[in-house]
This record gives sequence, C-alpha cells and structure tokens, in this order.
Amino acid sequence: MIVSITHYTIQIKIFYFWYPTDVYKYRPLLIHCMVIFPNAKINIGLNITGRRDDGYHNLETVFYPVKINDVLEIVEADKLSFESSGLDIPGRIEDNLCIKAYHLLQHEHELPPIKIHLHKHIPIGAGLGGGSSDAAFFIKLLNESFGLRLSIERMQGYARKLGADCAFFIENKPTFAFEKGDEFEPVKLDLSKYKIVLVMPPVQVSTSEAYRGVKPAEVKISLIELIDQPVSEWRKYIKNDFEESVFRNHIMIRGVKAALYEAGALFAGMSGSGASVFGIFDKIPELSLLEIENKVFYNI
Repeated sequence: MIVSITHYTIQIKIFYFWYPTDVYKYRPLLIHCMVIFPNAKINIGLNITGRRDDGYHNLETVFYPVKINDVLEIVEADKLSFESSGLDIPGRIEDNLCIKAYHLLQHEHELPPIKIHLHKHIPIGAGLGGGSSDAAFFIKLLNESFGLRLSIERMQGYARKLGADCAFFIENKPTFAFEKGDEFEPVKLDLSKYKIVLVMPPVQVSTSEAYRGVKPAEVKISLIELIDQPVSEWRKYIKNDFEESVFRNHIMIRGVKAALYEAGALFAGMSGSGASVFGIFDKIPELSLLEIENKVFYNI
C-alpha cells in the first residue's frame, strides 16, 4: 500500500501481486481512492453595498479559512453515486453541489463514474460556506485524481457557476471579496497568533431570510482598508450588515456574540448570514456555559 498526502489530499493506492511459477509479475492498482478535507471559512465583516440588476446584491467581505473540516472521498466505480454520513444534508442528492460539479466538468472532460462519500462535519446553515467548500475541493480532487491539468483560473471559473463564494475555496487564502462575493483581491492577514473560537447555536438562518432584512448602503471606508487596523480596533469599525435583522429574529445568536465579548474576545461577529458567531481571543477562553446549548469549536 502506498499513501501520499499533498495539499490536504490523501491518495491511497493498493497493489495486488501474483506470482507465476517462473516470472515475478504484478497486477497494478485495482483500487484507487482519493480523500480530501474541505474546510470552512469565516467572514470578517460584511457590507451589503447595493442591489444588482441580475437579482443578486453587491457586497464586500473578507473571507478567512478556518480549521473545521468535512471529509470527501471518491472511488472509481461502475456508476456515479453519492452518499453521506455525519450531519444530515437537506435536499435531493441530484441538487448536491458535488454532483453538480461532476456533471459540469464531465461536459468538457472524460470522467469515469465514481462513488462519492461526504462526511459532513461543518455546520449547515451557519454562514461557514461548507457546501461551497465541498464543491470547490471536489473540483480540485477531480483535477488531481484524473490529471485534468486545470489552472487555478479554470477551476475558479467552474466554481463560480456553482455559488458566489465557491471560487474562494480554490486558492483558500485570506481574501477580500467584492461584487457578488466572487471577485477577489488577496489580503495580507495572518491570525495564527490568536485563538479563534466559533459557536454554532441550535438554529439555522437561511440566506433568503437574512437578505430580506438588510438595507444596502455604500460604505465610507472599505473593509480592505479597515482590515489593516489592529484586531483590537476592529470592534469599533467592522460590522456585519446581516446582524441587525438576524439578531432581531434570533435572540440566541445575539446572546452568543455578547457572551464572547464578555469572555474577553478582541473581536466577535456573525459569519456570513449566520447562524454561527466567532470570537478572536488572545488565549483560549472559558466557554463552558455556552457549551450547554451550543456547539463550540475551539482553536480553529
């Protein structure tokens, strides 16, 4: 057995050998399994700046990758199939973004049928981009597994067809996102010296619900400038436009943000359209009371 790990991808090749009476030979690669670990992101600030003619909104935000991961596996098979474990995934299988990504690439590339298994760990309805991450990492997995030789830009082009934030996960680096959230500019942001904690309340917030409560407005100072301020100053200047309406409809989420500040967070905010809330700390905080009703992820 040969196991190699590259860019959070595990490739497992199992070889079976047979021995004729006179010559040593082998039969190569009967099983080819690839595993990858899609990660979540948080939004540091989110400004809704205007409505678009195509029905979307213009916005600006900073995407930052964090260490909460799903597990995605593909194995060559006789027919295309999808199964999942872990958290329940709502909706029909044919609407899953991994299945859509497979068909999208299959139009232009010869892909064999595969069995897809997704172990879901990233909370759903949390504003963490879990589904988008699964789709983007799946595109990268197909590219690596079947030697498609797709460029970063080409993979991002496929990902943009699946979701506004999906293309971010192709490069998966701290990014200032604007327009629909699918145009990017890299930012030099490193939070590794801090402890990031994320709290997921036992509620979900749909994107449509979140957007119904916002009033677009131009910003005086862009997030790409504000993000250069010390983290201890972010609380004064950086906001998430979804919070006002979401907090009004979901008191528990508002309470989580308040509890993170009470525990000593330098900055706390809802990620995306919610329902998760993260806090940035100098050290790991004591949040045992929050653990009673919420799922708490430490040191992400």
